[in-house]
Formats: sequence, C-alpha cells, structure tokens
Amino acid sequence: MHRRILLIDDNPNDVELALTALDEVSSGDDQVSVAGSGPEAMDALRRARDEGTLPDLILLDLKMPHMDGIAILDAIRAEAGLEGIPVVMLTTSGESRDIRESYAHGASAYVVKPLDFTQFREALRTIQAFWTSLNRPPRTN
Repeated sequence: MHRRILLIDDNPNDVELALTALDEVSSGDDQVSVAGSGPEAMDALRRARDEGTLPDLILLDLKMPHMDGIAILDAIRAEAGLEGIPVVMLTTSGESRDIRESYAHGASAYVVKPLDFTQFREALRTIQAFWTSLNRPPRTN
C-alpha cells in the first residue's frame, strides 16, 4: 500500500536517520517528504491539499528554531483540510510539560526518539504500521 509521510525536522542528521529507518521498515512502499522548517512544511501541506496528495501521517520534531513544533502543530490544526491529518510528535524531549503541551495542541501521539538506531527503527516501524495501516481515520476527500 502506497502511503505518504511528511517528516518535519530541521536536523539533517535526524532526517537522515529517520529516512534510513523508514526506508527499511516500509519496503519502499512509502513516499516520504521532508520539510526542514515550519513555513516549508505549511507550504508543502497547502500544495498537497490543493493537489489532493495530503500525507497520511506527519512526523513532527518539537525543538526547532523560529517556528517550534507546537507552533507548526497549531498551524496544521487551524488550517482547513489539514486538521485531520495524524501528527506524531517525534522528538528527543521526554519532559512532561512538552508531552502535555503537545497533546493540548492536538498531537495524535508523542514519541521520544530512542538514541539507539535499532530501537529508533523499531519505533518508526510501530508508528508507521499503526498510523498508516491499522488506524482508520475519517476521509474528507
């Protein structure tokens, strides 16, 4: 099954690790796009909405400069046609305050990035399997 995933992360090393892990767990079935900032992500999401190619899942880093993950999450949840996309916060922060704030702003899930690559790959396998295969969200298009 062909699924679309948008990864929003400003750290090139984290992006490379996530892309490698997603490639390993998806058997090449997933189309993964990357946005390195909030404005870039919102532009990509608006284009995708207009083209009818919205992602099935957004993986969003919390700690980013200029527009942090909460601000991006707020923008996604406030934008018509984007508000129903599952957004999984994928971040290094395990702070209770960050977790509570993410859920309060509409995060679908919150996952702390494991430091070990094998554990990170397994976390992404679980996220990908649940949100793109098992979960059945309402469709608006």
